[in-house]
Amino acid sequence: MTVSMSRGLGSSSASRKQGGATDRIVEALREAIVTLEIQPGTALDKAALAARFGVSRFPVSEALNRLKAEGLVEIKPQSGSTISLIRLADARENMFLRRALEGETVDLLAKRRDQDLLVELERNLRYQKSAMNAGDREGFHRLDLEFHDLLVSAAGFPRVRETVEKARLALDRVRRLLGSPRRHALTFAEHAAIVDGLRNEDAGAARAAMAAHIDSVMDELEDFSEAHPEVFADVSQR
Repeated sequence: MTVSMSRGLGSSSASRKQGGATDRIVEALREAIVTLEIQPGTALDKAALAARFGVSRFPVSEALNRLKAEGLVEIKPQSGSTISLIRLADARENMFLRRALEGETVDLLAKRRDQDLLVELERNLRYQKSAMNAGDREGFHRLDLEFHDLLVSAAGFPRVRETVEKARLALDRVRRLLGSPRRHALTFAEHAAIVDGLRNEDAGAARAAMAAHIDSVMDELEDFSEAHPEVFADVSQR
């Protein structure tokens, strides 16, 4: 249902409907952006989006502003809105955060001897292997996220988990770009090395395995940026 701005301002019910429409548009566009259904650099037409979602232009504008705050959309006065290019510098910073915090996390967990956590991690690895063998990219992606969340949640520090989650969200498009069968096989092996460190109660090995995992992904992204500079805002095209 399309609600005009004037009616929305005067009606709490209409305001809630507008807010619900904005949330729906944000979720749909975010999913399309991070899964690369909409490619970096693509122009967005507000009128077309309003028609697509069956709403007025107002919730579309609100949704684009929220996605801009997440770094997924770029809005230029008089030029319109586009899907943001990926910034390699941002990826490096978010990987740095994850390397530091998740390294500390597995160091801590290796000393705790949490058998229940090991059971969950080993179950996750079995599912990862099944998804990898089946060529299930979406399934593997979800299990990858779950693997890291199991670790960070087990540490018991909500602010650390929140920080890691924000860094992870900012890297979602990057991870999708690199989501090849080869990358999945490497990720599975790297995850297994992390679990081995925890199982052996070897904090140093667990930390080193986590660092190697994150560094491996970043190295691959650097290589990808050289081959596909058009996807990045801060990589010169030759």
